[in-house]
Amino acid sequence: MTTLAPGFLWGAATAPHQVEGNNVNADFWRTETRMPGATYSGDACDSYHRYREDMQLMADAGLTAYRFGIEWARIQPRPDLFSRAELAHYRRMIDTALELGLTPVVTLHHFTSPAWFADEGGGLTGPTAAQRWGAYVERVTEILDGVEWIITFNEPNMLALMTAFAELAASGAMDEWQSPTLEVDTSDHAGLVASLPTPDPEVGRALIALHRQAVGILRARTTAKVGWTIANQAFTPTPGNEATYAEVSHVWEDLYLEGSAGDDFIGVQSYSSQPVDANGPVPHPPHPDNTLVGSAYRPDALGIALRHAWEVGGGIPLLVTENGIATDDDTRRIAYTEGALAGLEDAVADGIDVRGYLHWSLLDNYEWGHWEPTFGLIAVDRETFVRTPKPSLAWLGQRARAHAETAVGA
Repeated sequence: MTTLAPGFLWGAATAPHQVEGNNVNADFWRTETRMPGATYSGDACDSYHRYREDMQLMADAGLTAYRFGIEWARIQPRPDLFSRAELAHYRRMIDTALELGLTPVVTLHHFTSPAWFADEGGGLTGPTAAQRWGAYVERVTEILDGVEWIITFNEPNMLALMTAFAELAASGAMDEWQSPTLEVDTSDHAGLVASLPTPDPEVGRALIALHRQAVGILRARTTAKVGWTIANQAFTPTPGNEATYAEVSHVWEDLYLEGSAGDDFIGVQSYSSQPVDANGPVPHPPHPDNTLVGSAYRPDALGIALRHAWEVGGGIPLLVTENGIATDDDTRRIAYTEGALAGLEDAVADGIDVRGYLHWSLLDNYEWGHWEPTFGLIAVDRETFVRTPKPSLAWLGQRARAHAETAVGA
């Protein structure tokens, strides 16, 4: 086995809207009611109240890191109001993680914004974005003491896609557009790219500017490592289509990897892989091995994604901030993760600097419009919220413990 760095992080990830419940001031809370066939998030996993239990299960299993988000819509429910109580809530989450020996990896924006901000002339691409975003980031720095890893935006390339998707809906073209992936979790990207509009590079550049703004604020006010996460598609060119592959890779992820220049790390998020032919990304055909969201079973995608991010990012250290599989077969989850970690270790053996592995996701949670695709290491009863750890949690925790023992003995 490849020797990973002694401080290598082993953990899992969640997103506020997907686990907290009753995120009533967020733009996506409203969007849920407008999505065809979508299910409301409602109480979600009630992690707003049960975060200690979730973290305790992680720590007891042997994991060493927890990626969670701060919800802007809770911190600033109105344009002229920052909630001291909500800031204190997230500070308690940070303190709980530290108390339990979990390194907090904190995300400041995981797809959701305050509804009032989304309505304020374009949200993240509007004229007030820099002022509003900057004020939020500055206020949040008040509670980030002791946090070593901060993520500004989760998957800006997917945010750019969502903007294109929203424009499609606003134009009325949604009535003519039909896709079998409408209810696919945006965390599992492969398959989406063949059926959705292309992310707008102008939106991407606007997000890069906001990211750079946040990096400046965070570096001035904290000692944390700062970066953002990229949805890595693990594209591969088909013979003779290298030029198309380069074009597709740039618009889907390389623009954002290049926008990471100067960051302390790049968050790599990988689920599956997709070939590119002369027409662009090739959709996955139906297959018995496909995951619950229709993507190909490709544990090797993580290794492809790490190598691509390392090359395009110019050698910036990498942190796997999401990797997982939508399956109701936990044995398959373990097999997938075993294959993904093998690819990670091969990349490290080749000199790629990978600082940690955070599995998506900690819990079976709300997947942006539906509940059916289960990614979690822990099952959650939808009625009682009882947590039931799956064998995969103990398995990943054992990997963490084995690494810790090896690191101590080195």
